[in-house]
This record gives sequence, structure tokens and C-alpha cells, in this order.
Amino acid sequence: MRVRRLGWAGVEVEAGGERLVIDYVQDLTPLFTGWQPGTGLTSATGQASGALVTHLHRDHTDAKALASVLAGNAPVLRPARGYGDDVDNVATLLGESELRQYGLNARVVDTWSVSEIGPFTVTAVPSIDGLGDPQVNWVVEADGQRVFHGGDTMFHGWWWLVARRFGPVDAAFLPANGAVVDAPHLQPPSPVTAAMDPFQAAAAAEILGARYAVPVHYETGQPVKLPGYVEVEDPETEFEKHAGARAHVLRLGEWLDLSA
Repeated sequence: MRVRRLGWAGVEVEAGGERLVIDYVQDLTPLFTGWQPGTGLTSATGQASGALVTHLHRDHTDAKALASVLAGNAPVLRPARGYGDDVDNVATLLGESELRQYGLNARVVDTWSVSEIGPFTVTAVPSIDGLGDPQVNWVVEADGQRVFHGGDTMFHGWWWLVARRFGPVDAAFLPANGAVVDAPHLQPPSPVTAAMDPFQAAAAAEILGARYAVPVHYETGQPVKLPGYVEVEDPETEFEKHAGARAHVLRLGEWLDLSA
């Protein structure tokens, strides 16, 4: 099995001649209005047998991008819808509507549920979203290897359960930008990071026993500079300092071959 970094939190997994994409996005402008299209993201290399999304925020679920890369009626596995009214779910409404607009075969999965997609066995594992919206993380298994994908989770107490069932993992893709969010619908704002910072990501990687710990959910070429969204200044350097020998920074479009 090998894995390629697609930018922001997106990755492409390849095994047995088939591909799977996770949190694949090509357009972040609906969420980050200052984002320059075509910068800091790259495309998947071919038709995918399925897609996994950690949650329905628009920087993790891009239905147009998924429609362009998925083969036929390939499934899109996603967490449950949020509770409450449209104000409660304002951060996921666009992702929900676009999944319907593009007619994707979206399937809601429960935490700890197991699905088979081609050569891949995928398990939705617990996660916690910084804005209170439903989120799962993913463990993907193929060729006797395991990859963990952390979306933009906060640090939580389920790491040990995941590690007990799936650790040690061959590679863990972990958010590391430590974003502090001031969103209009979440007031008063919290000074606590809504996604793991490099120190927390390194701690999660150690618990998971990751052979390779790969930081994601940041872009050095186009860091987010918006009011209400404040990132760690240099996630890569900070993550390498805390994660030590297991840290493995992937450049945009670079593959990590887990069979090596």
C-alpha cells in the first residue's frame, strides 16, 4: 500500500491496483474566502473505487471534486448528519447540499463500523470536531498495512481504544495546524484549539505507535490568513520537533510507500 498527500487534509491511498481518496478537496474558496484556487492542492491520479470524508465541513467534503474522481457509483462514506436546526448545522449545510447536487452515493456510517471497498477494509473510528459537528476518523487496511487518517480532530481520550484495536499503524496522517476558531455561530469564542496542534498530534502518533507520522491540515505555500481562523505559525517544524524520528513530512503530491 502507498499513500499520496493531496494538500490540506486530503490523501490518496493505492493498493491492489485500486485507489481510495480521503477528505479530497479541490476548492476551498467557499470556506476560506482568501484562498487562491489552484494553490496548495493537487489532483488525485486516477479513478477512485471510493471516498471517505471525516466530516461535512467544506474543507473536507468537496462533492464536485469527488464526482470528478470517483468511478461509476462508487461509495462516499460519511458520518451522520448533525442534530438541531440550520443554525446548529450551518458549517455542514453546504457540504450536505453539494453531495445531493452531484448525486453521489453517500452512505452514513456509525463509529466502529467496518466497510469493504475493493481491496480496502475501512473502519470509522471515534473523533471529536472542534465546532461540535459529527466527525469520524478512518483506519484503512490493505496489503497487511494500516493507515490512520485524523481529519481535523481535536485531542481526545479514544486514542488508546483505537491503538488497542489497530495499533501500531504504519502511517498516521494527523492535523497539526492548531487552529483557533472564532465563528459567528459559536459565541462567545473559545481560545482552545479546534484541531490538534503539533504537540498534540505528536502525542497521538506515539499512542498509535505510528511508524510514519505525517502532519496534514495546513499549507506552507498558502497558509490561511483570515479573521477568526488562527493557525500555528510553522506546523512542520514544530511537529518534527515533537514527533522526532517518526515524523515524516510529505510534500504536495508526494507518495509514501509503506511496503518499503
